[in-house]
Amino acid sequence: MRRRVVVIGGGLAGITAALRCADAGAAVTVFETRRHLGGLTHSFHRGDLEVDNGQHVFLRCCSGYRALLDRLGVADRVTLQPRLEIPIDYPAPPGAGRRVWLRRGPVPLPAPLHLAGSLLRYRPLSVVDRVRFTRAALALRRVDVHDPATDGESFGAWLHRHGQRDHAIAALWDLVGVATLNARADAASLALAATVFQEGLLTDPTAADIGYSRVPLAKLHGEPAAAALADAGAQVRTGTVVRGLEPGDGGWRVCLDGAAVTADAVVLAVPPPAAERLLPAGSVALTPGWSRLLGSSPIVNVHVVLDRPVLDVPFLAGIGTPVQWVFDRTEPSGLGAGQYLALSLSAADDLVDVPTARLRERLLPELAAMLPGMAQARVRDFFVTRERHATFRPAPGSAALRPGTRTRSSGLFLAGAWTATGWPATMEGAARSGATAAAALLGDDPPDPAATATPPIGNREGVVA
Repeated sequence: MRRRVVVIGGGLAGITAALRCADAGAAVTVFETRRHLGGLTHSFHRGDLEVDNGQHVFLRCCSGYRALLDRLGVADRVTLQPRLEIPIDYPAPPGAGRRVWLRRGPVPLPAPLHLAGSLLRYRPLSVVDRVRFTRAALALRRVDVHDPATDGESFGAWLHRHGQRDHAIAALWDLVGVATLNARADAASLALAATVFQEGLLTDPTAADIGYSRVPLAKLHGEPAAAALADAGAQVRTGTVVRGLEPGDGGWRVCLDGAAVTADAVVLAVPPPAAERLLPAGSVALTPGWSRLLGSSPIVNVHVVLDRPVLDVPFLAGIGTPVQWVFDRTEPSGLGAGQYLALSLSAADDLVDVPTARLRERLLPELAAMLPGMAQARVRDFFVTRERHATFRPAPGSAALRPGTRTRSSGLFLAGAWTATGWPATMEGAARSGATAAAALLGDDPPDPAATATPPIGNREGVVA
């Protein structure tokens, strides 16, 4: 008899877990509250435009996410740089060039020497700060990301201890860190920051080559996932709220509105508050209220439609401006004339509640300072999308609040970028967590030594958020 598996949550973690289980022969059912799969990576229509809710990129080192793209058959819908190139706009004296590049050199060199050429010419930093950066980067390679003390320290404090001044942190470390961690250095765990830099910039010289979608995210994740799951024999039920989980008869009872289904195993791939509400009492060795303590960080995305092209590269990063990253989304959106720019603003606690009109007043002049062609351009449309709970908050000490894949309840597994992947909340972390949950479910591995509690009785009701 085929093993019955229920996956609750249709984001990247749930999709990955469901496909792995279905490919292994399990009878899989996916429940998703939204009307679409893809989780926080989705698209919607605004008139004739196809709009992504936010800009997402990945790196060449993101093996789990790239494996998911391969399984969905959509690897040809993304662009992956042949070598890392980041154009950066920074404040410069009148008459001086405002653009510099952070790029991997054409000659193969071991990391971090692969960046030496662009770092030597990195005008936003003084010569002294460039030397200090190199020393700190070499020291960061030696940081033990698995030491609990590492997670307890802030990245900012570590950088200051290693000679990094505030300007250097803002002009280089946060350029990469804010976008990947969704937190500034002072508010980020050293363990998570070190993981990002070790994996992306300080180990393999090709690891940080940037990839991005050439199609709307719905056509990269949600729609292909629905088709792939159907082809694999899985059932997908969108617009369905799971109200509770009850153990019994060697399996699980998944409670819906006025109905229930039974399963031999369950993968819970929902945001932390929903997971805590649904988990039976005692399923994880965490203090009640752990999801609130883990917290969340917002991302704001500003969308600007212009009557003419003003950006001559696929994306541009900014220093000394609230405009962190700008992406050209003209082709994926289906815009026929002009240019559509998406501004991605991470760690946006100070912006998430700012009215759209005020964001327009503040950001358009900043964008014009970066892109001189804006002076002649007419803004056809300006709108904002806000993900208030885009990621978990990667604060020092957050590792203790991230449960592992296995729970203390037999047959119940967790997936999501917020679980103990060792990564920050990225698409890579989500895909890895889904693969890990499926492997644990299918492998019937011995229970985690920490899972020694008596099997739980009763259930914790909740709603999938």
